Amino acid sequence: MRTGPYKLLRDFAQKHPNTRPALNHWHRLISGRNFRSIAELREVFPHADRVEGWTVFNIGGNKARLIATIHYDQQIVFIRHVLTHAEYDRWRP
Repeated sequence: MRTGPYKLLRDFAQKHPNTRPALNHWHRLISGRNFRSIAELREVFPHADRVEGWTVFNIGGNKARLIATIHYDQQIVFIRHVLTHAEYDRWRP
């Protein structure tokens, strides 16, 4: 899958350096595969959840939440938000 905008990951990792390894790991895993459904995605990311049309990934043991829109037919992941766990608790789609 292709991802964009990667800048959100870089910016978040700059503010929260303890998340950088986990974000890089997520990016390597998502970029190296083709997923056709949430079921296939959960084979690699078992804690990925669908929340009101978004896909939410737990990053680094819940240090962060990555919120994305996934177009399985086009193999594109659009990163919409990267939030701390506390920010995610306040986030509303």
